[in-house]
Amino acid sequence: MKHLVLTLGLLALVTVSCVKKSDQKNELETVVSTSEKEYETFGQDLDKQQKVLSKEAMWKEFEQLKEGDTLRVSFASTIKEVCQKKGCWMQVDLDQEKSSFVRFKDYGFFAPMNAGGHEVVMQGKAFVSVVSVDELKHYAKDAGKSEVEIEAITEPKITYAFEADGIAIAK
Repeated sequence: MKHLVLTLGLLALVTVSCVKKSDQKNELETVVSTSEKEYETFGQDLDKQQKVLSKEAMWKEFEQLKEGDTLRVSFASTIKEVCQKKGCWMQVDLDQEKSSFVRFKDYGFFAPMNAGGHEVVMQGKAFVSVVSVDELKHYAKDAGKSEVEIEAITEPKITYAFEADGIAIAK
C-alpha cells in the first residue's frame, strides 16, 4: 500500500511539473527577444522594461478587442508596406493573412519609406476600427495604387489598427 501511495504521489508531482514547464514555454514564445539586434528609433524611445509580444501573440490580442477597446502594448513584426509619400503609416504582419495598420502619434514622426521588409518593434495602443471607403481610397492613392485598384474599393474595412508612440526598426 505504501508503494502505491508513493508511486501515485510521484506521478502527480511529475505531471504538475510537466504542466508548469509547458505553460512557461508557451508564455516565453509570446515574448520576443530584441537584445541581439541593432535598432534605429523613431518617435519616443521604447520602454525597455515592457515585454514585447510576437506578431502571433499580438494577433490573439487583436482577436479579443471590440471596436472602442484599446490596449497599450509593445509588439514586434515585419513591415509589409510604408506610405510612399512621406512615411506617415505602415502595414505590418500579424499572421499569414492578417496585418495591422500603424499610424504615428500626432504625426510626430515618420517611418523611412524604404523600411519595407525590416523587422520593427512598436510601442503604443492597439485598437480595432472600421475604415471608410474614402479613407481607404486615400491610403491606396498614397501607396501608389492604380486608378483601377482605387476605384475597386467599394466597402468599408475592419482594420486592426495601432497608434505608435515610438518604433524601432532593425538595421
